[in-house]
Amino acid sequence: MERTSIRLGGIEIGSSVMNASGARSAERGEIYELCAVHSGAIVFKSCNRAGLETPENLKNRGVEYFQAIAGELIARNKIVVGSVVGASEEEFIDVARMLDRAGVSIVELNLADDYVTKSVAPFASFERLKSLLGRVRGETGGVLAVKVPPRAPFEPRAIADLFKSMRIAIAVCANDLPKDLAIDLATGEVQGRARALSQAHAFFNESENLLDVVAVGGINTGRDAYIAHLSGARAAQVGSALMKEGAGALGRIDRELDTMLAGHGRKSVSEIVGKVRFAG
Repeated sequence: MERTSIRLGGIEIGSSVMNASGARSAERGEIYELCAVHSGAIVFKSCNRAGLETPENLKNRGVEYFQAIAGELIARNKIVVGSVVGASEEEFIDVARMLDRAGVSIVELNLADDYVTKSVAPFASFERLKSLLGRVRGETGGVLAVKVPPRAPFEPRAIADLFKSMRIAIAVCANDLPKDLAIDLATGEVQGRARALSQAHAFFNESENLLDVVAVGGINTGRDAYIAHLSGARAAQVGSALMKEGAGALGRIDRELDTMLAGHGRKSVSEIVGKVRFAG
């Protein structure tokens, strides 16, 4: 749908709604089912070099399996996001390089999963984070995204500035909006003092429009996606709804978002990104 299309990391994508890594995206059949029902980007399950059996949430067949699928989808002009995990810096760099050379549109470094925080510990110090990102950037030429832990130990401004200096285009952040958030969808107005409403909103505020934000978590309806866009996200990743409903959840949320945009007189989702305002 034209209204929900967006430019993310400089790449034109048919919809701002996409699956989260891991949500029905580990097997070829699942991935092709997502492609059949949705025009947005496809996010592969986070993968490592040889594959994993445990933990369950990261169970995957290894990077070569996803390389092959990437080649098939790219030949069909599909936007593919390859997601990376690893137990060491060397493995992270290896897998990121392999996905990049396979031609995926975006390489997502999943630094948010417990498996990574315990093994690689990228956020153990700012210098450690800088070293890992710098090494990956040096071995890849495409668009990079980083999935940030929900409770990152450094301030959003410091992380955003580091990302910008490393030419990392996208931050994948928690859409941890207050459950009781009252927002006027027509104006984007929220009562109270100006504040960060979510991690995604904080990164949007601190990046000075030089970093694209993707919101992940709590996206179950088109309204959820609309609010995530208002708070600064250029794209929204769907997890739980996709696991519950199947691939059709992406199309449903995309259609609901499109209807809301039309109802509020918006020709494009880009018109509402970051338009939240505070009335206090």
